[in-house]
Amino acid sequence: MQTPGKTAAAESWSVTHAISPEDRAVVATTRAFVEPQKGLLRGIAARQPFDEIMGHVVAPNDVAYEADTIGGVPGWWCRPTNKQPVGTILYLHGGWYVLGSAKAYRHFAGHIAARTGAEVFVADYRLAPEHPFPAGLLDAQACYRGLIGRGIRRIAIAGDSAGGGLSLALLSLLETPENSGGASPRAAMVLSPLTDLALSGGSWETRAAADPYFTRAQAVSLVPLYLGHHDPQDPLASPLYGNLAGLPDCRKAARPEGPGGRDGPGTAAPG
Repeated sequence: MQTPGKTAAAESWSVTHAISPEDRAVVATTRAFVEPQKGLLRGIAARQPFDEIMGHVVAPNDVAYEADTIGGVPGWWCRPTNKQPVGTILYLHGGWYVLGSAKAYRHFAGHIAARTGAEVFVADYRLAPEHPFPAGLLDAQACYRGLIGRGIRRIAIAGDSAGGGLSLALLSLLETPENSGGASPRAAMVLSPLTDLALSGGSWETRAAADPYFTRAQAVSLVPLYLGHHDPQDPLASPLYGNLAGLPDCRKAARPEGPGGRDGPGTAAPG
């Protein structure tokens, strides 16, 4: 993954937005709710509590939900009802490739639909350990090609945490026409992407207390469920080690209090 070499270059791609008082209150409430679970969500037993946490996201107004299957991958549509959709977003949920579901994420993704005016499809890609790497990535590719097969061409890719890492890996996989189905994504957005399954970032220690969700010990227990004995520096598993130059424009958002966006140091948005 490309990194800026100079401060001037960094200023061209990095912007820090001050948090509003309203959002600060929401963040404080969220932290108080999830922090008691910090470090405890491990293995498949954590799926139900993880989905319950995501299920507390308040549903936005003027968004309709519909279950569907795209390219053989089940999921949920989130469509704005007060406007004609301006495009389509393929959303890949977080959860360390072990946790999470499209149904639990539908209200979260619904806010993206409401804000962007796009229809959002949240893919229920296969989870580890039942389906280890690269099953989730292949499902994401199949879903993208399924959208193309329906005649949809104006597509962006988005995801958070593991879904953010999966989004970046998918962008690399879709570079060639034979992999993409003949149409490249228009753009991408990743939220605190998980891009380093080698867990090499020092901020796992230096920012450990700041992150309300995960601990390094917890991460160490989750990574083998997805990778097994596969190389954690494979760029399709850990985009930090790949070259994302020349891919579609991508916006990365990360919480400043978290451990490097859970991705390791020196990461920059591609494009």
